[in-house]
Amino acid sequence: MVKEELVKRSPLRIFEKTLHGGLGKGQIGVITSKEGVGKTGCLVHIAMDKMLQGKHVVHVSFARKPDNILNWYEDIFKEISARRELDNALEVHDELVHNRVVMSFPQGGVPVPSVLKSIETMIAQAHFKADAVIIDSLDFTQVSADDLKAIHQFAASVNLEVWISVSLKGEGALRDDAGIPQMVKPYLDEIDVLIDIRHEGDYIHLELAKERDHAGLKDMNLRLDPKTLLIAEA
Repeated sequence: MVKEELVKRSPLRIFEKTLHGGLGKGQIGVITSKEGVGKTGCLVHIAMDKMLQGKHVVHVSFARKPDNILNWYEDIFKEISARRELDNALEVHDELVHNRVVMSFPQGGVPVPSVLKSIETMIAQAHFKADAVIIDSLDFTQVSADDLKAIHQFAASVNLEVWISVSLKGEGALRDDAGIPQMVKPYLDEIDVLIDIRHEGDYIHLELAKERDHAGLKDMNLRLDPKTLLIAEA
């Protein structure tokens, strides 16, 4: 299969349709779940889909060494290319490497505004025109509503979209009637799209908890494969 056909047939097209065209520049999307359910795999698949379209992604991690994140990209690319029998896989792989930058920061060791400044400097000085920023494992117990507002303003000023993953802990994992986790509620005004990942039977399902001005759980008709953590049709 050629790269263009792979993009066209990707389950991420269903993902975008559910979000009425996708997240969009200047907006923030948040993916929540308990620890170890598959948030990183989900984020990497979203990033990989963008890269296959020739878009550029900055992946920021607060919880893992850069090598571990790079391994995620390698593993997911291998799964996608093998399952779809991608033509010229090695050539496509080399192309994708140039469409991605991975940055790593210690959790709590660098304030959010400093992280954003580092990204902005990297984009400007390295002439890396990013279309999206992935922020993996941002600890909402160590950030403020002002930090989320700063991320939102950054996304608008640099004209890119931002995806953030959040691990739900303790009572913060409890949800209200609309399916909004308690840990996320103080930041809800700065979140355009909120997706919750949950186990159900043998699969990991994606549910839309908020889309712009609308809140309430909605099945996205997508799931994560528990073995590969690739997004697939339900």
